[in-house]
Amino acid sequence: MRTTQRIALTAIFAALHAVLYLPEGPWRSFVIYLMPIEGIVLGPSIGFVSALIGSGIARLIKPSIWWMFGLIAEPIGVAAAGFLAKGRWKEVQLVYGVMLGAYFLHPYGRMLPLWTVLDLLAAFVIVYPASKMGKWVWKEQTKKFTVALLIIAFVSTVADSMTRVFLLVPCRYYEVLGLTYDVLAYEWFIPGAVGSYIEDCLVSITTLIAGAPLLLGLKKMLSLKQPLS
Repeated sequence: MRTTQRIALTAIFAALHAVLYLPEGPWRSFVIYLMPIEGIVLGPSIGFVSALIGSGIARLIKPSIWWMFGLIAEPIGVAAAGFLAKGRWKEVQLVYGVMLGAYFLHPYGRMLPLWTVLDLLAAFVIVYPASKMGKWVWKEQTKKFTVALLIIAFVSTVADSMTRVFLLVPCRYYEVLGLTYDVLAYEWFIPGAVGSYIEDCLVSITTLIAGAPLLLGLKKMLSLKQPLS
């Protein structure tokens, strides 16, 4: 693919990323449903840049106290999808390992209920097999394609969630917000974990209904055999 085409595709995804952030979605924003496709098509490096540009523009248009979460978490989620679509696991495993390690080293990470981060732990465990199955997304077999897309969507969505947890707890963003432990736990973290689990399910359903046809169409239209980066 020519450089001009790569730039154009990056700009299109960045614009979609920004636009999908603006409407109010369940718990976060509708951009969460685009991120796996964005990462698979653009790859880890171009995908990261596209998500960074898109999320940055979106926060300029619609400012929020959560600007840092989206600006950092969304590009990491997109990059994770890109790495897995290329069959690469070490980078994703490293990010998960560092952030989860920092979370459990923090006193609040050991005090907060374990069930609130079970999806993070599950994603960490399956990163390696996900990287092996992730390459199936380029195959023609429907079953393998579907499995690969679903597992990439799960791990990349959870990577976004994990980054937000990392910023909130180990990086002590809760102090910036002036939250005590009780307020953090019972008004923010636990309700947020419930919403995150529901969102994991919604991402899977949306990926099956809309993401799979979209990715198949892009693969055919762009003659994609691998991510752009």
